[in-house]
Amino acid sequence: MRPTPAVVATAAALLIALTGCATTDATPSAPIAASSTATAVRVVLTKSGGIAGLRDTVTVEPDGRWTVADKTGATRSGQLSPTDLDTLRRLTTDPKLAAEPTDTAAPTNCADAFTYQLTAGSHTTGYVDCPTDPDRPPTTAAVADLLTRATS
Repeated sequence: MRPTPAVVATAAALLIALTGCATTDATPSAPIAASSTATAVRVVLTKSGGIAGLRDTVTVEPDGRWTVADKTGATRSGQLSPTDLDTLRRLTTDPKLAAEPTDTAAPTNCADAFTYQLTAGSHTTGYVDCPTDPDRPPTTAAVADLLTRATS
């Protein structure tokens, strides 16, 4: 079934209005806040180490679908709740994350601690979860905590 010309015209007008393409004014306008979908990135969190030699990799697609793969290759999957997805998007686009160290420092006071490596888009950061070490990057740790809770 083909849409009528009136339907096509209405859809085109709506798209133009939503995208702002109908303007002919060359005056710059105020920036429009980016939607969380536009800034969403693929997020990969790897948790490894511990006494048992754990290695779990959580991959979250921009739409919130997630998959966890363990060191044996077993997988499970799900969907982040809208609240968790909004929180993840906020954290992974926070300039504080980009400012956190890209090198994972070795712990100074722990043995058999978990190591977290986070990749959000093109930025990678990480840390060793040693409670007595002072340099746990807060935004990276917040993403790790969120994904650990939301995908368990």
